[in-house]
Order: sequence, then structure tokens, then C-alpha cells
Amino acid sequence: MIDDSNLEDMSQEELRALRAKVDRALSSFADRKRREAMAAAEEAVRAHGFSSLAEVTRQRRGSRATGTRAAQGARPAGDARYANPDDASQTWSGRGRRPQWVKNSLEAGKALEDLAI
Repeated sequence: MIDDSNLEDMSQEELRALRAKVDRALSSFADRKRREAMAAAEEAVRAHGFSSLAEVTRQRRGSRATGTRAAQGARPAGDARYANPDDASQTWSGRGRRPQWVKNSLEAGKALEDLAI
């Protein structure tokens, strides 16, 4: 465990490295919780006689949300073009907001091309 007095003695580079480790740990934790939630949802769906979560959550045309993205379905994220060098399960298509691991890598002096798959 790190106490405040240890933080005061660290250099800016050490603090940034620590922040990157914390960000990775938080991301990993969130991913793990998301997978657990999805597994529980899939199990509940099967317990109710459906074959998959997608079958239950599929939007039908003509709903009250007609004309909105919910009724039309969201666009696919696209193929992954970049991967986190520290955790290959974290990918990004290059579209949308940059993930924190991309921002951290760029701050650490890497180029976007260094993260390309």
C-alpha cells in the first residue's frame, strides 16, 4: 500500500507510471465486472427460455423510439486497429473517443503507430 508520504517523494515520471498502473488496474477491474454481469445476464436469459441476450434485447422497428438510434440499432464499432501493449484484450478501432490507455501511451511518448495491430 502506498501512503501519502511516499507520493511526495516520487518524481513526476514515477507518479505518471504509477497513474498508468492504476488506470490499467481500474480498466481491468471494470472489464472483469462487465464480463461477470454479461455472464449473469446470459444465464438469466437462458433460464427464461431464450437462446441469447441478443434475442431479448433486439429492437423492433415501429417501436415508440422510431427514428432514433435505439430503433435503428447502433453502428458497429469497426475492426480493432490499435491494441494496448500491456493488455492485448484492450483494443480500439480508431473511431470515437480515445480510451484512457491510448491517452496514457501518447503521454508517455509513444506514437499512435506504435499501438497499431
